[in-house]
Amino acid sequence: MRSCIALTFAVYFLHLVVAERIKDEYHEELFIKPFNGYVYTYFQFSTVWETELKNDTFDNCHLFPRSLGELIQRHSVQELHVSMTKGLWRHETWGYPVKPASPGAELWAWFKPETVDVDDNWKSLTGALSGLLCASLNFIDGTNTISPRLSLRPSGVVMADAPQPHLRYATLPREIVCTENLTPWKKLLPCNLKRGLSALLNSDHIYNTAYHSLGIHFRQICLDKECKKVGLDLVQTVSLVYDLAIVGRFQSHWSIQRLFGQGLGKTCPLAKSSKIIIDVTSNKTDNQFTLRPLKKFDFVTSTRSGISTTMAILDMSSHGSDSLYNIEVEYSRKKMYPVNVPPFVFASRYITGYGQEFGGITTKIHNRFWQPQKVILLENIPWFVPTYLHSLKVKHGDRDIKPIKIEYKPGKDRERPFYLEVLLEVPARSVVTVSVEFDYAFLKWQEYPPDANHGFYMGSASVTAYLPSARNYTAPPRDKTLFIESLNASRIGYLVRVTTETLIITLPTPDFSMPYNVICLACTVVALAFGPLHNITTKKFLVLKSQKKGLIRELIGKAKQIFKKDKTASKEDASQGKPDVPSPEKCTEHDKSE
Repeated sequence: MRSCIALTFAVYFLHLVVAERIKDEYHEELFIKPFNGYVYTYFQFSTVWETELKNDTFDNCHLFPRSLGELIQRHSVQELHVSMTKGLWRHETWGYPVKPASPGAELWAWFKPETVDVDDNWKSLTGALSGLLCASLNFIDGTNTISPRLSLRPSGVVMADAPQPHLRYATLPREIVCTENLTPWKKLLPCNLKRGLSALLNSDHIYNTAYHSLGIHFRQICLDKECKKVGLDLVQTVSLVYDLAIVGRFQSHWSIQRLFGQGLGKTCPLAKSSKIIIDVTSNKTDNQFTLRPLKKFDFVTSTRSGISTTMAILDMSSHGSDSLYNIEVEYSRKKMYPVNVPPFVFASRYITGYGQEFGGITTKIHNRFWQPQKVILLENIPWFVPTYLHSLKVKHGDRDIKPIKIEYKPGKDRERPFYLEVLLEVPARSVVTVSVEFDYAFLKWQEYPPDANHGFYMGSASVTAYLPSARNYTAPPRDKTLFIESLNASRIGYLVRVTTETLIITLPTPDFSMPYNVICLACTVVALAFGPLHNITTKKFLVLKSQKKGLIRELIGKAKQIFKKDKTASKEDASQGKPDVPSPEKCTEHDKSE
């Protein structure tokens, strides 16, 4: 018994020594913003570790998940971004999200410059992430992977004199996000889902939303202004958009308990900070609301490039008891919602053409700013949708616009997709359409999915812009990690990445019911032919002599049968009519016995 106690204290002491040597911090934040009959909730769990990315960095981990660290170390990853999303973010109505994500699964990573075989590491990385997150990322291969040159840039530390890292980007637009992805994702958190803000992530209330997205973002950051200290930054995000018509039963009131099914509890003991930030800027409109409990909030006005927003901040560390409590918002007028101001740049996409021979993809880019904006359009087109660069058209109304730069790499059947990037300038307060034509390819019959008539998915396009204004922009600066650091963080410009809708293309599909009909017909013919042949070849035929009777004998036989039937019927009637009287012999014997 004493030896067990001593061993326990030794392990605990060793854990404290390792924790003191490892300088890492864990922060959890929840941002809530109501708009247009919806409530946007954004969870951010940040782990900052003051260390360099070496070959033995993840041998001893404290708050950083070791399973993810070993994966990064083994595949020579310098920066990693993974997102799994269900639903479409409506930029025109909701503004810009904190972390943009395409519908389905989206993955891009930068590998170290000294990586020998990037494609091999990329393939093994997707397989490892597939097992770690219980997703279908193992279907990412060379047929849906590209290397953009203009749109994506590293958000972490990159040495100026060092060679550029290698980039790989891919999407799976048909990937479905469910609790199987949430369970392994939450195991990467230091407190799992037992304490802190992560306890609100209840699967029963997450997957009834209009939009939800899980994300993992890893990079290297500078810990001081001179960038002499370098650290590792891991951010796990959850973005949810609740429809008040479903959650609030067509009422504008909402609360933490109504959204997540439970109240707020005690903070995670490993978290250095735990804060809830609520955007109350819309409270200045006619439909004002009351925030409860009001005494616990601190109100801060944030100004970024002349755009002011009011935030209510609640420090969860001040709540020391284990009892649950609730945050409630009640509006003065029912069934009236604050309207969000549309953003400056957003995009939409659709398919054109007719029949199953020729088609086209048209992307509309909207610019509502009073100055022209330079944007980058990125297209990752599958190999079975062959596009033609000569058919690329960029128009503003009836006027053609010449792109500033075009990056194009033609696809190859069953090997690589079509890659297209267009850098163009959108005039002020205008809409520019970018269209390209394609053909419908014929596939092998083994390459069709089980639901071939449903169509094939094409991943969403992305539009990248550098906006001079922070309207509808809530993300922290690229040189910061925490969401709270976005308050009063003005910059010269703000990098925005907008994603469009996914497209469904119906390719020429053979009649897969024909083989079934042929099989049924062939089996029927064989069955009908096999029966008579089997009887003929296995049975013996015997010739019997005919025993024909005359007409008189047949009549006499039928008369006898009728007479026999009448006789038996009369006997049955007679037996039923007699009373049940004992025989005299039995009676005498009975009397004698008495």
